[in-house]
Amino acid sequence: MDYSWIQISVAAVFFSVVITLVLSRGYGWLSWTFWRNAAIVSSLIMLFILMWLTFDTTEKVRPGAGQVPTWTVINHEIGLEWNDAKRRQIPVIGEQTGFFGKVYSPEEAYDLINKGKMTLQGRNCMECHQILGNGAYYAPDLTRAWLDPWWDERVAAMVGASSREEAMKTWLQHPDKYPQGRRRMPNLHFSDEEAVALVAFLKWMSAIDTNGFPPRFGVAQ
Repeated sequence: MDYSWIQISVAAVFFSVVITLVLSRGYGWLSWTFWRNAAIVSSLIMLFILMWLTFDTTEKVRPGAGQVPTWTVINHEIGLEWNDAKRRQIPVIGEQTGFFGKVYSPEEAYDLINKGKMTLQGRNCMECHQILGNGAYYAPDLTRAWLDPWWDERVAAMVGASSREEAMKTWLQHPDKYPQGRRRMPNLHFSDEEAVALVAFLKWMSAIDTNGFPPRFGVAQ
């Protein structure tokens, strides 16, 4: 069961007050004993909550559990749809279509995505971009880069690609050849393997349920 931070905070305050009052029967609220008990109880309760949140978060960020997809999600179509109950966009995993004409096994998909992550880190992409809001703000956030309609609407025709992954790969290898706007990405000289791996990592990232981040993605402002 999921709890909001407000519910957790209210519960922590409630139990801290109740347990402190029980342990401090016979002492006034101005007494040293009362506030010593309050400090001990509240500290222990917060320690318990932090431990619980740590294990809960570790489980939810494991690929294939909670809001993080399995590695093989790169074999599928990925989209976004509005969820009225959650009041935010959530990723939608569609039918299996393959990735660059191949269906990857879990081990192959992990190796490819990990290589893409290492490529992104090794080329210091976050010196200009962001992932999940972390990084610099000179260039676009890459959290939902795979889902950007720009690849299908403009880039595919410019580079002569028949698929989104081909469009991304070609553009990433030769960004200096195509129009980009006022802020231009330099040519980082990605190899074919690096470019394919980077596209795989960005596609996998787009399938993570990020609780609506970035907000209003794909909506005209």
